[in-house]
Amino acid sequence: MAGYISEFFGYNATDHTEKALATASKRICPFTHNTCSKVLSRQRIPSGVCSVRQKTPGAVNVICCPNRIYAQDYKMLKTISQKAFVGSYNLYAGRTAVDKARLEGGAIAVFGHGWGGELRLPQRRGVGSYFVDWVLALLDQNGELKEFTAIEVQTIDTTGSYQKARDELITTGGIVADTVGLNWENVSKRIIPQLIYKGQVLQREDLCKTGLFFVAPDPVYKRVIDRLGGKEKIPSFPYQPASIHFVSYDYVSEPKDGIITPLDVIEEHCTSVYKVQEAFSSLNLPEGNVYRNAIVRSLFPEREL
Repeated sequence: MAGYISEFFGYNATDHTEKALATASKRICPFTHNTCSKVLSRQRIPSGVCSVRQKTPGAVNVICCPNRIYAQDYKMLKTISQKAFVGSYNLYAGRTAVDKARLEGGAIAVFGHGWGGELRLPQRRGVGSYFVDWVLALLDQNGELKEFTAIEVQTIDTTGSYQKARDELITTGGIVADTVGLNWENVSKRIIPQLIYKGQVLQREDLCKTGLFFVAPDPVYKRVIDRLGGKEKIPSFPYQPASIHFVSYDYVSEPKDGIITPLDVIEEHCTSVYKVQEAFSSLNLPEGNVYRNAIVRSLFPEREL
């Protein structure tokens, strides 16, 4: 496989404006306002790669760094909070939300990725984890916990390398192809079982009334939905504790020099964790005797089955 770097330190890779070049030279992530946390494995230096594009005709930019989802001052969190809770509330990191809720008649406490610290959850025996990327907790006018929801974020994992392409961007600003590919199979194998497990855990929470939100770039969202057999295999359900709410979050305009391309909700689909589990376990089974037929064809190529 081969592909290109399409976004570099937040800006389109072909953007040579002063703002884009200054951000790249400082190695700063414009979404977290810290040094880019996505590092090259050998050199241990910030990679700066936000999204990639395959070399095939018609290929689109696919976000490969979760921090890219947090553009526009974590707009995604605000969008999900408005979907999950009745009313519009300000978001604050962890315990700081308690006093704010008393002053403002309610607020959202945010836990995850530098907001509010890590929640202390019990360790699970064996494989798997209770942890989700984000927890949004609604506090009432008295600063008391009223309800909460959880968010899992998944971008695309890459294969191969974009080292040569990155070096070219740094030295000349040119765009060259590299061996970087998109690991679609890993997304399906890893994320869907995690969604099922975490969705079932959240269903047992008295104050989690809207279940789990799964946010992914549009190409990843579509691949996961297809892996489950399409929306007809996971019919729509209203919000409930056993919900999994799939949210496609992606680019809403064409790239422009000097501007970070904004993101927003493209499509969404709310179903239940049990419909996802059922679809995943019975998906796309072949006709019977495929192994037998393959063996016979190999042993006796002259025979017709």
